[in-house]
Amino acid sequence: MSLAKKDLSQKLKQELNLTLETTDLLVDEFFSTIKKSLRDSKVVKFSGFGTFEVFQTKARSGRNPKTMETFPILPRNKVRFTATTKAKGFLN
Repeated sequence: MSLAKKDLSQKLKQELNLTLETTDLLVDEFFSTIKKSLRDSKVVKFSGFGTFEVFQTKARSGRNPKTMETFPILPRNKVRFTATTKAKGFLN
């Protein structure tokens, strides 16, 4: 089972007795703040849950398996999530 933003808004509505519009705004602003922080290459830490950080991949060569032609793959930024020991504990 996956948890979508809509499901998260609905859960907050039930738990906090807020309107759906308010919880939608809260969830949207929460994710917007995380995106802005990651875009600025900041580390986003949630105590007891985990850390989101931006890292850059190295440039490398790729190959088209059909034609065996090689081509360059440029470096790019990606996001890595590392769960805390506490989070790993409640998963197992």
